Amino acid sequence: MVWTQVVLVGFMGSGKTVVGRRLARELDWGFVDLDDQVEAASGSTIAELFAERGEAAFRELEAQAGAAALKCKHVVLAPGGGWPLVPGRIERLPPSCLSVWLRVSAETAVQRVRSGRRVRPLLGGSDAVDKARVLLREREPAYAHARLHFDTEHASPAALALRIAKQMERGE
Repeated sequence: MVWTQVVLVGFMGSGKTVVGRRLARELDWGFVDLDDQVEAASGSTIAELFAERGEAAFRELEAQAGAAALKCKHVVLAPGGGWPLVPGRIERLPPSCLSVWLRVSAETAVQRVRSGRRVRPLLGGSDAVDKARVLLREREPAYAHARLHFDTEHASPAALALRIAKQMERGE
């Protein structure tokens, strides 16, 4: 298979953005972070969008940004953690689009998110790990539709990017 796009799916904090940037550099492709696209289109941060317009408005803008990005060739796409939840979304990706699930535990996701620059509205409060566990249980069946699955707990973003690129070279 000749891949012309890669979509990295997984929970927030799974490494979609950092692995995606590294993979794009490795492949000499473009990189699109859907959260960045939504923020640019709306003029608001994700947290502001959730607070002022709600999750449904964010998801609509995210869907529009994703559809636009998927029209491009030689691009690595990092959508938000909820993007794959639309029934059939992963299964309807173009045949030349490789989907990759970056798996992460709730504990690691919360630790990574808390050290990041973005506010994550769905993990607010003192019970963030419990919230993350619930969300992961709900989302994992959708993520599992991805063609490839990688654990991000014990591999560096650079190592993951190389593993994905090597599998792409082999046509997997």
